[in-house]
Amino acid sequence: MLVINKKLLVSGADYFTSDQAINALMNDPKVDHLRAVEEHRTIVEAFKKAQIEVIKVHPPKDCQDGIYTANWALVKDGKAIMSRLPNTRKPEEKYALEILKKLGLKTFVLPDNIRAFSGQGDALICDDYVFTQSPYRTSKEAHKYISEVLHVKSVISLHTKPLRWFYFGPAKNNRITKWPDSPTYDIDLAIAILRPKTDTKKALIAYCPAVFDRKSNRILKSLNDFDKIIVSKEDAMDHFALNLVSTGETVIINSGTKQFNENLMKHGFEVIELDLPELKKGGGSIRCSSLDLSA
Repeated sequence: MLVINKKLLVSGADYFTSDQAINALMNDPKVDHLRAVEEHRTIVEAFKKAQIEVIKVHPPKDCQDGIYTANWALVKDGKAIMSRLPNTRKPEEKYALEILKKLGLKTFVLPDNIRAFSGQGDALICDDYVFTQSPYRTSKEAHKYISEVLHVKSVISLHTKPLRWFYFGPAKNNRITKWPDSPTYDIDLAIAILRPKTDTKKALIAYCPAVFDRKSNRILKSLNDFDKIIVSKEDAMDHFALNLVSTGETVIINSGTKQFNENLMKHGFEVIELDLPELKKGGGSIRCSSLDLSA
């Protein structure tokens, strides 16, 4: 029986490129567009194989990042907190608002004082908890707003390590967005929700300690309501291991993460591996390409 990610909103790779490097992972502009379209199709097929209901919409015209529906909003209990995206992604905001209204969701537009919010990409729901971070794509002020609108038990505010000049110098800003940058600019590259709590088991998450700062690692270690799988930096960053979608029974994941896959199977998950080299050139993957409408 499906328990999470029962209904996902996806768009398409029609306009997908990595021409404008608006995140730290977009370091190869040579995207094979036809292959990217095929990779996105395999993601949708995998969702359906896992018995997920897929709502497919056209991507916003001429938006290279319009494939990443996770960044359009954060949805829970029929409410959608709309995102506030970087400069080149602004055209997506109005389009996403129209789509989610048509789907019958009650939409909330952020107050003017909140500069940035990356939607589900930077705010992952598990039961009555929300894992989020700042400052890369989400302003700290958004954390309180999430709590007030969604009435969750706790917003867990974390921080991943910034991108630095020469690896140890001052933190870098992205040259296009002018916002602070990080290899894990959205938290769905650093942590994943695998299952909510059940009558007999704690909720289960996976995360990569190497990409979080010390304070955030202390917070994550102290969470007694969650069981945890630790993921290596190589799997998280080279293979996008944590940018996954789990139904609570089946996990759709990028290929190449042998140890993590073994851990998932030990926890009783069926694993569907996908090879997505072209989509990864945009700095996102399976989770980024889907917005959960069923939370």
